[in-house]
Amino acid sequence: MSTSEEISALLVAKFGTDPEAIRPDVPLHRLRLDSLALEELRLHIEERLDVDLEDVALTSRDTVGRLIETVDGKVTA
Repeated sequence: MSTSEEISALLVAKFGTDPEAIRPDVPLHRLRLDSLALEELRLHIEERLDVDLEDVALTSRDTVGRLIETVDGKVTA
């Protein structure tokens, strides 16, 4: 599974996000992810993809695409 598919699967399974709403240009706050939900998502991503995102600063204003790029950068590092 690609990073994009993994993150989409997490958003749907853990946060009940509509799969149709998950697009690279959509800000995370449009998916109803506040700072607490983003922290929870970060922990799920770390566990599922075995990656350390401790130093990543994402906000609900960032887009799904930015999240995927950031995680991809950590996975390949």
